[in-house]
Amino acid sequence: MKSEEAEKLIAEFEKGTLPKEKWTHHAHFVMALWYCYHLPLPVAVARIKDGIKQYNIAIGGVNTDDAGYHETITLFYIYAINHYIVHAIDNNNLDKLLTDLNVQPFVAKDFPLQFYSRELLMSSRARKGWIHPDKFSFCFTL
Repeated sequence: MKSEEAEKLIAEFEKGTLPKEKWTHHAHFVMALWYCYHLPLPVAVARIKDGIKQYNIAIGGVNTDDAGYHETITLFYIYAINHYIVHAIDNNNLDKLLTDLNVQPFVAKDFPLQFYSRELLMSSRARKGWIHPDKFSFCFTL
């Protein structure tokens, strides 16, 4: 994906007009990378969290103990994405970061399960608030 495509995705995401079928696993990463690249990290984290919650509602979804926004997964991936940006060789080139995003190990859907048991990660506690990994700790440089 090029930055122009990402910019369009972000605009639709923010307006709540991004078609649900385009809100893919990969689109989540593009959105988070976009905010982490363009904004100071605390601002990016707030925008990502609020944006996901608002988007879920805009498309008729909910944010409950069992569905919608997931705090632990969101923060886990923000840490991974920020680490990727900080440590990328060409981290001033958004197009390169977006292209190389596809091959990063953390993009795999089961990546968090290296650090979390499925039971803990899928718990309502993890959905509602940050939970530290129970299998293997990680340290992403921020």
